[in-house]
Amino acid sequence: MSFIANFQTRRAVKIRRGLTIPVLLLVVWEVSSRTGLVDSRFLPSLEDVFLTAKRELIDNDLIGELGVSLFRNVAGFLIGSAIGIAFATMLALSRVADALVTPTFNSLKQISLLAWIPLISIWFGFGEQAKIVFVALAAFIPVVLNTYEGMRNTPRDLIEVGQALRFTPLQRITRIFLPAALPSIATGVHLGLIYSWLATVGAEYFLAVGRGVGGLIIAGREHFDMALVMVGVIILGLVGFTLNRLAAAAEAHLLRWRVSAH
Repeated sequence: MSFIANFQTRRAVKIRRGLTIPVLLLVVWEVSSRTGLVDSRFLPSLEDVFLTAKRELIDNDLIGELGVSLFRNVAGFLIGSAIGIAFATMLALSRVADALVTPTFNSLKQISLLAWIPLISIWFGFGEQAKIVFVALAAFIPVVLNTYEGMRNTPRDLIEVGQALRFTPLQRITRIFLPAALPSIATGVHLGLIYSWLATVGAEYFLAVGRGVGGLIIAGREHFDMALVMVGVIILGLVGFTLNRLAAAAEAHLLRWRVSAH
């Protein structure tokens, strides 16, 4: 019982510490707006933001806008991650592919993600397809880098065991390389999920056709409705934080065998 109590106490302390800065920021925000320290047209009060959020929920289908953004995020993330793992596997296990493709990939990955938007808009238009491609590209890069690194670091003794057992190429991938690279793959997928959400916001902002939370922020900017802009920003932050926590929990669950092994 004392162990559980100590664990709960440490968890409560950690939560309180984590909430300290957000609460202080909210207090400074409200005081600055209410006292006129900052013009309320640029920094609306928390009450105005809350009322705007309520209006958007009831009258303007805020949940639907968020659902559209999440669909783009999940679709692009899954596509980018799947292609990224397959692509990295090819580079890591084929000397020819590694020699021919890796130098070019290492050069292209240095290009800012936003720089691809003009090309993507020309190739795929400004609709849903272009946004999902952009999100997939954001997830693709960290997944490739981490999967490639994990597979290249597969212990030599495991590879020799596979050779002794005469594993087929597919068996070597599924029974040796993928399990050995799982920690690195999980890290890449975690980063891919974070980057894909950031890319979802960017796609909705720069490819401004259709619904989504990014469109909500654009509407607030065009009408100089800072309360609406802040609603969009808060939603983006909360969703990003939630996705990060879910990815961290899933990663810890998948890799729990590493803890028990030690």
